Amino acid sequence: MKAKQHVEFVRVDLNSGWERPPGYPPGFYQKILASDLDETNKRGSRTRLLKIEPGAYSTEPFVHDHWEEVYVVQGDLIVGNDAQGRGGEQSFAPTYACRPPGVHHGPFTSKGGCILHEIHYYETSGKGGAHAEKRK
Repeated sequence: MKAKQHVEFVRVDLNSGWERPPGYPPGFYQKILASDLDETNKRGSRTRLLKIEPGAYSTEPFVHDHWEEVYVVQGDLIVGNDAQGRGGEQSFAPTYACRPPGVHHGPFTSKGGCILHEIHYYETSGKGGAHAEKRK
Protein backbone atom coordinates (compact mmCIF):
# COMPACT_ATOMS: atom_id res chain seq x y z
CA MET A 1 0.00 0.00 0.00
CA LYS A 2 1.47 3.34 -0.97
CA ALA A 3 1.50 6.33 1.34
CA LYS A 4 -1.21 8.96 1.22
CA GLN A 5 -0.44 11.87 -1.07
CA HIS A 6 -0.55 15.53 -0.12
CA VAL A 7 -3.76 16.90 -1.66
CA GLU A 8 -4.54 20.60 -1.45
CA PHE A 9 -8.19 21.54 -2.13
CA VAL A 10 -8.87 19.76 -5.38
CA ARG A 11 -12.33 19.80 -6.90
CA VAL A 12 -14.26 16.58 -6.20
CA ASP A 13 -16.43 15.47 -9.13
CA LEU A 14 -19.65 14.11 -7.62
CA ASN A 15 -21.06 13.13 -11.03
CA SER A 16 -18.49 10.56 -12.14
CA GLY A 17 -15.71 8.28 -10.91
CA TRP A 18 -17.78 6.29 -8.42
CA GLU A 19 -17.14 2.54 -8.00
CA ARG A 20 -19.02 -0.18 -6.17
CA PRO A 21 -17.07 -1.28 -3.07
CA PRO A 22 -16.28 -5.02 -2.97
CA GLY A 23 -19.05 -6.94 -1.21
CA TYR A 24 -21.57 -4.09 -1.28
CA PRO A 25 -25.03 -4.42 -2.86
CA PRO A 26 -26.10 -2.57 -6.02
CA GLY A 27 -26.75 1.14 -5.50
CA PHE A 28 -23.82 1.66 -3.11
CA TYR A 29 -20.81 3.51 -4.58
CA GLN A 30 -17.59 4.90 -3.18
CA LYS A 31 -15.13 7.57 -4.18
CA ILE A 32 -11.78 7.19 -2.39
CA LEU A 33 -10.35 10.60 -1.51
CA ALA A 34 -7.18 9.39 0.24
CA SER A 35 -6.06 6.00 1.52
CA ASP A 36 -3.17 4.04 2.91
CA LEU A 37 -5.49 1.63 4.76
CA ASP A 38 -3.88 -1.81 5.05
CA GLU A 39 -6.50 -4.20 6.41
CA THR A 40 -4.07 -7.15 6.35
CA ASN A 41 -1.47 -5.47 8.57
CA LYS A 42 -4.07 -3.44 10.51
CA ARG A 43 -2.68 0.03 9.92
CA GLY A 44 -3.36 3.23 8.04
CA SER A 45 -6.52 5.10 7.22
CA ARG A 46 -8.97 5.81 4.41
CA THR A 47 -11.15 8.82 3.65
CA ARG A 48 -13.97 8.25 1.22
CA LEU A 49 -17.37 9.36 0.08
CA LEU A 50 -20.05 6.68 0.06
CA LYS A 51 -23.13 7.26 -2.06
CA ILE A 52 -26.35 5.32 -1.57
CA GLU A 53 -28.83 5.70 -4.40
CA PRO A 54 -32.53 6.22 -3.60
CA GLY A 55 -34.12 2.90 -2.62
CA ALA A 56 -30.86 0.92 -2.56
CA TYR A 57 -30.40 -1.16 0.59
CA SER A 58 -28.10 -3.61 2.30
CA THR A 59 -29.48 -6.69 4.06
CA GLU A 60 -26.78 -7.56 6.62
CA PRO A 61 -25.06 -5.52 9.33
CA PHE A 62 -21.49 -4.41 8.73
CA VAL A 63 -18.64 -4.88 11.23
CA HIS A 64 -15.03 -3.68 10.90
CA ASP A 65 -11.83 -4.20 12.84
CA HIS A 66 -11.04 -0.48 12.56
CA TRP A 67 -12.62 2.77 13.69
CA GLU A 68 -15.22 4.39 11.46
CA GLU A 69 -16.48 7.96 11.53
CA VAL A 70 -19.42 8.84 9.31
CA TYR A 71 -20.86 12.25 8.50
CA VAL A 72 -24.08 12.42 6.46
CA VAL A 73 -23.27 15.22 4.01
CA GLN A 74 -26.54 15.24 2.08
CA GLY A 75 -29.79 13.34 1.96
CA ASP A 76 -31.26 10.78 4.32
CA LEU A 77 -29.80 7.61 5.82
CA ILE A 78 -31.90 4.82 7.32
CA VAL A 79 -30.23 2.43 9.76
CA GLY A 80 -31.65 -0.95 10.74
CA ASN A 81 -33.89 -1.79 7.78
CA ASP A 82 -35.09 -5.36 7.22
CA ALA A 83 -34.04 -7.75 4.43
CA GLN A 84 -36.53 -6.10 2.05
CA GLY A 85 -35.22 -2.59 2.76
CA ARG A 86 -38.18 -1.58 4.97
CA GLY A 87 -38.20 -0.02 8.42
CA GLY A 88 -35.26 1.32 10.36
CA GLU A 89 -34.47 4.71 11.86
CA GLN A 90 -34.16 7.62 9.44
CA SER A 91 -31.81 10.56 9.94
CA PHE A 92 -31.07 13.55 7.72
CA ALA A 93 -27.95 15.57 6.98
CA PRO A 94 -26.18 16.88 8.93
CA THR A 95 -25.71 13.88 11.27
CA TYR A 96 -22.61 12.07 12.54
CA ALA A 97 -21.57 8.68 13.98
CA CYS A 98 -18.31 7.41 15.46
CA ARG A 99 -17.91 3.64 15.86
CA PRO A 100 -15.10 1.72 17.54
CA PRO A 101 -13.88 -1.56 16.05
CA GLY A 102 -16.19 -4.53 16.43
CA VAL A 103 -19.50 -2.64 16.45
CA HIS A 104 -22.21 -4.14 14.24
CA HIS A 105 -24.09 -1.43 12.33
CA GLY A 106 -26.73 -1.37 9.63
CA PRO A 107 -28.21 -2.63 7.43
CA PHE A 108 -28.64 0.67 5.55
CA THR A 109 -30.96 2.22 3.01
CA SER A 110 -31.97 5.69 1.85
CA LYS A 111 -35.33 6.93 0.58
CA GLY A 112 -34.01 9.93 -1.33
CA GLY A 113 -30.35 8.97 -1.66
CA CYS A 114 -27.42 10.23 0.36
CA ILE A 115 -23.72 10.97 0.37
CA LEU A 116 -21.66 10.04 3.42
CA HIS A 117 -18.15 11.25 4.28
CA GLU A 118 -16.36 8.33 5.97
CA ILE A 119 -13.02 8.04 7.72
CA HIS A 120 -11.71 4.55 8.54
CA TYR A 121 -8.58 4.06 10.65
CA TYR A 122 -6.86 1.63 12.95
CA GLU A 123 -6.72 2.59 16.61
CA THR A 124 -4.19 5.32 17.28
CA SER A 125 -5.64 6.85 20.44
CA GLY A 126 -7.89 5.92 23.32
CA LYS A 127 -6.09 2.66 24.08
CA GLY A 128 -7.45 1.30 27.31
CA GLY A 129 -10.59 3.42 27.10
CA ALA A 130 -14.07 2.16 27.99
CA HIS A 131 -14.69 0.91 24.43
CA ALA A 132 -11.57 -1.27 24.58
CA GLU A 133 -12.58 -2.77 27.92
CA LYS A 134 -16.03 -3.74 26.58
CA ARG A 135 -14.47 -5.69 23.66
CA LYS A 136 -12.33 -7.91 25.91
